[in-house]
Amino acid sequence: MFGLGWPEVGVILIIALVIFGPKKIPEIGSALGKTLRGFKDEVNKPASDQEEPEQDSP
Repeated sequence: MFGLGWPEVGVILIIALVIFGPKKIPEIGSALGKTLRGFKDEVNKPASDQEEPEQDSP
């Protein structure tokens, strides 16, 4: 996990808890999860769905 061990992850979590507080942590996790899910959906979307070329009518 990026060269981090459990002690380092624990320290990061404790610092986040001190900075944001226990009530804000679940909200941040939920927002991060939704963002990552949306990013993953966009990356996995077929190329034909991403961009449709506009056709000019004569």
